[in-house]
Amino acid sequence: NSPQTDKINQARVASLRTFYADNRCLSGDIRADAMRLGSKTNTQEVAAMKRSAISISRNPSRRAKRPYIGILSEQEQRAMNTVQHDEATQPAFAALVGLDWSDEKHDICLLAEGASKPETSVIAGTPEAIQDWIQLLQKRFGNRPVAICLEQSRGPLIYALMNYAFITLYAINPVQSAKYRETFAPSGAKDDPVDAGLLLDLLRRHRAQLTPWKPDDVQTRTIRGLSEERRHAVDMRTKCIQKLTARLKMYFPQALDWFADDLASPMACDFLLHWSTVAEVKKAKSATLRAFFHAHNCRSEALIAQRLDAIAKAVPLTEDPGIVTPAILTVQTLARVIRDLSSAVTKFDQQLAGVFASHPDAPIFNSFPGAGNVMAPRLSAAFGSDRQRWPDAGALQSFSGIAPVTERSGKSTWIHRRWKCPKFYLQTFFEYAQYSIPYSVWAGAFYRQEIAKGKRRNAVIRALAFKWMRIQMACWQQRVPYDESRYLQSLIQRGAPLAKLIQT
Repeated sequence: NSPQTDKINQARVASLRTFYADNRCLSGDIRADAMRLGSKTNTQEVAAMKRSAISISRNPSRRAKRPYIGILSEQEQRAMNTVQHDEATQPAFAALVGLDWSDEKHDICLLAEGASKPETSVIAGTPEAIQDWIQLLQKRFGNRPVAICLEQSRGPLIYALMNYAFITLYAINPVQSAKYRETFAPSGAKDDPVDAGLLLDLLRRHRAQLTPWKPDDVQTRTIRGLSEERRHAVDMRTKCIQKLTARLKMYFPQALDWFADDLASPMACDFLLHWSTVAEVKKAKSATLRAFFHAHNCRSEALIAQRLDAIAKAVPLTEDPGIVTPAILTVQTLARVIRDLSSAVTKFDQQLAGVFASHPDAPIFNSFPGAGNVMAPRLSAAFGSDRQRWPDAGALQSFSGIAPVTERSGKSTWIHRRWKCPKFYLQTFFEYAQYSIPYSVWAGAFYRQEIAKGKRRNAVIRALAFKWMRIQMACWQQRVPYDESRYLQSLIQRGAPLAKLIQT
């Protein structure tokens, strides 16, 4: 066969390479001294494949009569590029480190440059122990670059390591690491020292396929942190409101009618703290209740009169102490928590507005219809500050879970949404697409068109988010704000099917 054929076969074999132990097969009880995993070379594997009666076929359901020679798929092309990759282009590290972290201790497997056997050690999980170990690395290797592979992209350990210029971090998805472990331990056996060795082996053998983790700038990380914590506070408040609603239905359902517009408002929370039962509120004078509503900026005399009349006619659902007494304490506790969380959300909004106002990408994300003061910072945090991180919109669409996942096996094909993805990213793009519908002409037209076809609402919003992400990626990469009129004009000029709906 020609050299080109060998290269193609090498690329295909490289993507399916199976590693073997030097002296014995790795069983479920993997030991640290068995982590020197050998492998056949590409040439040996291709030669074995040529001797085999089975050849690689582009169609898995058919047996190929000869090695396929033709146009490489995108995945095969990437594999071929990996095979042809020049090792000299890889950064030279003084040491490679696999680090398996936990709350109390960190297991370390270190392979120094030129060494044939890795070194294992364990350090405590305290900040002092981590700093001492980092200083020891820095002194031992003379401030030369050191690569560390660990199962974390955020958390206390990576926060401690990210501030050192001589350390290059490779953050591995825990699922990716678990699958790599299962390759050698199908029984499910797991041990921290072995996991550190596997991370080192993954970094040593597959570094060309791994991307170094680079933190965003301080301003972007601050925006991301504030946005995520704000979302957590909102979620906590929502759960508390649901619990409060359930408790009030047990003995005081009238309060739900009186404050149906916003049970999380300071007025509703303060009312329940003052008067937690029908009997208590009926004892209050009309002047007292009227003054309470005025103090909480309720100026509608008609609404106040309606509430006072409802209070006068209210009848307790139950007066059983076994139900009412514990429910009162629960309602008062939840009311305080909801009030504090609402105040915290307001403070998060103020902090976000101040930090995001000076962000260089603020004009870009503020230009998207419906982004507002909440979604614009979240979009900025999702894209980040490193414009080399996402080579195209497809990378971010897949990472966030907006792009669908295709599973094929034999004659069956299943397309579904991605389940294992960063939830905050998925929520950000999904919710923005939802908010954009009333504010963007084409987004609203697309939504109504797809709903009219009988598609499910969530599927339509994900499809809309998919479209928005391509537009947002182009604006972000080119550093230009979004122009709705310009985009609508481009749809009309291209003769896009959506343009007909916009023009009608």
